[in-house]
Amino acid sequence: MLMREQTFGAQPPVDGYGPGGFRVSGTWRTGGLVIAPSGIYPVAGDPAAAVAALLASDPDLDLLVLGQGVEIAPAPAAIRGPLESAGIGLEHMATPAACRTYNVLLGEERRVAALLIPV
Repeated sequence: MLMREQTFGAQPPVDGYGPGGFRVSGTWRTGGLVIAPSGIYPVAGDPAAAVAALLASDPDLDLLVLGQGVEIAPAPAAIRGPLESAGIGLEHMATPAACRTYNVLLGEERRVAALLIPV
């Protein structure tokens, strides 16, 4: 088996997650996060507002990975609608799977962002 070290470029991967937060670039961050090409931002309250801010700062994304916590549910229309209008795909799943999926897509050099709600 050939093993290669994974590199992610300038956008940081999720190093770990746990109750109430995430470790990104070696730093533990509590609460929800948006990780995008333009930076790492806290999700303060409404995830739909975080999506609006993301679209303003990173309009050239291919995909948003939405980690919804422990359980998944249909993504709210306030999140789906603006992404659809911008031509950005949405994958919603439980947060642990979203962290892994986001890292894989980064490794594939995709134009991706993650909106992660803690478990």
